[in-house]
Amino acid sequence: MAGSDEVSKIACGVSSSRELFQRAGEAGAQLVLVHHGLFWRNEPLLVDRRLKGRLEALFAANLTLIAYHLALDAHAEVGNNALLADLLGATREGEFTSVGAGARFDEPVTIGELTQRLEQATGRAPVVFAEGAERIERVAVVTGGGGTRLIEAAHEGYDALVTGEPEEPALATARELGIHFLAGGHYATETFGVKALAARLADEFSVDWEFLDVENPV
Repeated sequence: MAGSDEVSKIACGVSSSRELFQRAGEAGAQLVLVHHGLFWRNEPLLVDRRLKGRLEALFAANLTLIAYHLALDAHAEVGNNALLADLLGATREGEFTSVGAGARFDEPVTIGELTQRLEQATGRAPVVFAEGAERIERVAVVTGGGGTRLIEAAHEGYDALVTGEPEEPALATARELGIHFLAGGHYATETFGVKALAARLADEFSVDWEFLDVENPV
């Protein structure tokens, strides 16, 4: 949706919410960039109280909203998965399940080292099922809700899967397939792409940008 004709500041955040939009307006932004847009999966496409409040906040601040979901996960330079792989100290080798990143460590790491690197990247302690090899050479990274990709990661020979959210079958699957599973939080693993894209846009068009952290424990 379009708001102001001119942009001097970009506000970015992970997920659409009334709080994010209100804070973007208060921060003096004209454009708000998010990873998760106004509609989530198979939600009813109707303007309920929640959506009305979000739209009112956008209109009140004359904000333009732009959202990049899977495209921002998959991008090889500013994508969540490529950026997180780099923060983990691994080199992206290519795609994993079309949106994820398959990466390799120059020097193999232990599950303890990988856990520490993920915690440093996200700022929170991850859920870890240490069920794989002692030496981790290849890691699949699928941020956010990529926990469903554990079986594929194991079948494709990865030593570990790093994602955002765990699914209930993950522990048994990791144990039976001999692969490490690490979940750093859906929100926490998807802050990287919007920041990188906002910074690139700000540099390209000589505008300011700010990341608005609407904390989410999920």
